[in-house]
Amino acid sequence: MSISIYTLGVYETTEEQFFGALTESQIDTFCDIRYRRGMRGAKYSYVNSRYLQAKLAELGICYVHFRELAPNDTVRIAQKLADEKLGLRKRHRQKLSADFIAAYTESVLRSFDVTRFLQTIGENAERIVLFCVERRPEACHRSLIARKLAQEMCSPVTDITP
Repeated sequence: MSISIYTLGVYETTEEQFFGALTESQIDTFCDIRYRRGMRGAKYSYVNSRYLQAKLAELGICYVHFRELAPNDTVRIAQKLADEKLGLRKRHRQKLSADFIAAYTESVLRSFDVTRFLQTIGENAERIVLFCVERRPEACHRSLIARKLAQEMCSPVTDITP
């Protein structure tokens, strides 16, 4: 099975840019790795679960939610404390902290079963995107999942930045 791996965030995009990037990259499987699948306010309402799934279906893109790949509260708190120490707001973060990476690796990646992941996305998946909200992949757990998938599948990762 040959799969191309992409990552995508939503911050600083418009609905047109977001869905256009998916179409342009010929994504066939959308992996939502957020814990909560809603966004507050109208600006990013196009990635609220119901609307997002309906739009993806229109585009012929399969939607799969992997809640178990989202960081738990302990992991999120580790990053929040690191951000506070540096005086950063979440949206201005450039990279994940060492504490977050260690905690996420221990609590999620250690038990991440790539074979089960591939079974879940199905045999028709060829171009998958890992989606979370942060604009920069280096500032998001999706980069850690993408790296693990790339290593185990010998597949490159492309970050989509509309």
